[in-house]
Amino acid sequence: MLQKVFAYGIIPLYTILFTRGYGWFTTNLSVIANYFDKKRAFFIWGILVGGYYYWVYRKVKEMSEQSPLCLKAILGAIFLLFCSITTPYMPEVMPLKSDLHIIFAFASAVLLFLYLLAVILRQISKNRQRYLLYLAALIGIIFISLYLLIRVGIVSSALEIFVTVSTIMLSERLVNSMRGEERETVAMAILSNSLKSSVFVCGSCFVICCFCAIASIRKA
Repeated sequence: MLQKVFAYGIIPLYTILFTRGYGWFTTNLSVIANYFDKKRAFFIWGILVGGYYYWVYRKVKEMSEQSPLCLKAILGAIFLLFCSITTPYMPEVMPLKSDLHIIFAFASAVLLFLYLLAVILRQISKNRQRYLLYLAALIGIIFISLYLLIRVGIVSSALEIFVTVSTIMLSERLVNSMRGEERETVAMAILSNSLKSSVFVCGSCFVICCFCAIASIRKA
């Protein structure tokens, strides 16, 4: 329940409020943090987003066997996000650190998309009908992100808000679906065991009744 509050409430609301009052298509989170003295708020945003994705990593690892490379991708994305929010972005004063900031942020987003793609493809191999929609949603997110990047010409607040909110909501839905599938598997196993037990009991009763009937006939 708590993760739903973060995924559908706290993180989207915090991200939007962080950029409130600034042009969504002329600035981005890094500019707002470094030029408008909001570094602490930017750091908190990074902790919220990174913490949520670490929770996703833990849950997916528990419910589905993923390749080591896939698991490293999400951990790498979280680490690079942390590097990004702690590296200043002031091109005029610190050009090298600003370039590193951009590289960290871009690489983090790429690794995140690759991780989600790997998890979804893995689940599709198990249940195509259930997870094909998630693949379509991820592809849609990537194309809309590319459109915003090309259309605006910069990594804008609009792009960062869209990527943050859409991927977090997609991840939340994906984890819920995997959890539901796991519950269905457990329920089917319990039902199967119950049926086997019922068949055994019924069979035993039938054999006992047959023996009793034969014994009655012989006495008669």
